[in-house]
Amino acid sequence: MSLAPARVFAALNAVRPPDQASPVMGKAVVIGGSVAGLLAARVLSDHADSVVIIERDDLHDTGHRPGVPQGTQLHALLPGGFLQLERLFPGFREEALAQGAIEAPPAARRNYLDGRLKVVVPDDADSLAGSRPLLEGLIRQQVLRLPNVKTVRARATGLVLDGAVTTGVRCDVGGASGVESGDLVVDAMGRSSRLSEWLEQAGWERPVTRRMTVHLNYATALFRRREANPEFTVVLALNSPKVSSDVAGAAFFAIEDGRWMAMMAGYGDNRPGHTAEDFVLRLREQFPPEFGEVAGSEMLGDVQTYRHADSRRRDFHPLARFPAGLVSVGDAVASFNPVYGQGITAAALHAACLSTYLRSNPDPGVPARRFFALQKVVVDAAWSLSTSADLALPHVHGPYPRGYRFSSWVSGQIIDATVTDVGIARRFNDVVSMREHPGTLARPGVILGALRANLRAR
Repeated sequence: MSLAPARVFAALNAVRPPDQASPVMGKAVVIGGSVAGLLAARVLSDHADSVVIIERDDLHDTGHRPGVPQGTQLHALLPGGFLQLERLFPGFREEALAQGAIEAPPAARRNYLDGRLKVVVPDDADSLAGSRPLLEGLIRQQVLRLPNVKTVRARATGLVLDGAVTTGVRCDVGGASGVESGDLVVDAMGRSSRLSEWLEQAGWERPVTRRMTVHLNYATALFRRREANPEFTVVLALNSPKVSSDVAGAAFFAIEDGRWMAMMAGYGDNRPGHTAEDFVLRLREQFPPEFGEVAGSEMLGDVQTYRHADSRRRDFHPLARFPAGLVSVGDAVASFNPVYGQGITAAALHAACLSTYLRSNPDPGVPARRFFALQKVVVDAAWSLSTSADLALPHVHGPYPRGYRFSSWVSGQIIDATVTDVGIARRFNDVVSMREHPGTLARPGVILGALRANLRAR
C-alpha cells in the first residue's frame, strides 16, 4: 500500500476523537499499560464496548512504574505530543498544571548547539515539563476514568487464535492460567515484546528486527529549585560529534515539587556525570552559565544512570501472512535513541493511526494492513531522524543508506541554520516534534534558505 508520507503526517496530526463513540467491536484487549498502550486504550474506548488493559504493574499506583526502567531519567514532552494529548484528553493542560507540571512556551525554552544560543521561534507550539511518573501518571488517570476501560493485573503468556483470527490473550494471574477474549488485541509490551516469539510458535511469520547500536549513557540528577516561576523552564545544550567526543549534551527542566531535573549524556565508553562530583563539575565548566546556576543548588538524592544499547524496529508491514484482529504499537514496533525525546509523541501518532484505521470500518476477519501501512509512515519518519543523526557518531558504523554523504551534508546545513534563522528553525522544530514529515526539509526552498542563512552568519 503506497501512501504519500507528508499527506499521511498532516492527516494524522489533525486526527481528533469522534464527537460520540461509535462501537465497531465488543471487546478490545491491550497487552501492556505503557504510554502507547494507554493511548491505544483511549482510542479503542471510542470504538469498543469495553477495553481491557493487561499489565503486570499496578496501574492504580501513582508512583514510578517498575516496567519503565528509564522512568527516573529526564523526559521531554515535545509540542507535537502535547497537542495530541490535549486532543485525546480535553483539559489535559489544566490538570497537568494543577498537579505540578510546568508550562514551557517558546519564550521559556533555550536551546544551544555547540555552545551557540539558537534563535527563539516565537510562534512555536507550547510544551510541558515534568517528571516521567507525573506525565505518565496523568495519562493513566485520564484513561482509567473512562467508564468502559478496566485493568487486569496479570502476565500475558500468549495469543489465542481461531484459524487466522486472533481471539484473545492467555494470561497468568497469580499462578493461575486464564484467557482474556477480545475482538482486537493490541501489543503494547514495549521493547521486550514477546509477540514475535508467539507468532513464530503458532506457525506465523516472525517480523524482521532491525537494530542500530548506539550505546547511549544517561545520567540524571535532581536539584532544589529556588525560583517558583523561573524565566527559563527548559534549557538544552547539544554538542555535535565535531565539537565534543565525550559529552553528547545536557539539559535541565523545571519539574514539579520545586525541583530542577538535569541530564547529561554520552556514548560508548563515555559516561559523563555518572558520579555527583563529575555531574556538578561538568555542568559548571562545560556548559552555558545557566547550567552552572543549577549545579550550584542542592542536589536531591543520587545520580540515576541508564544505558540504552540500541535503537530497534520490528517490521510488521511487509509480512505476507499475519493474523487478523492483531496490531502492535509503541516501542513494541520501534524504539529510538531517547536523546531525541520522540517516544511519547510517536506513541500518540500510533494511536492516531489506530483511530484512522478503526474509522474506516475495517473487516475484523482481515489482517490490519491499512493500520500497519499508516504506522510505517510514522516509524520511517522517526527512524530516519534518529538513525541519520546517530550515523554521524564516531562509534557507529552503518549501515549507511544510499546518498548518506549528501543527505548528511544537507542536514548539517539545515541544523546550522537553525541557530540564526527563525524560518528554518520553525520548519526544523515542526519536523523534530513530529508535526511535519522529515521530507519537508528536503524541499529546494528550505535547503537554499539554509545555505543563505549560513552565508549571512559567516
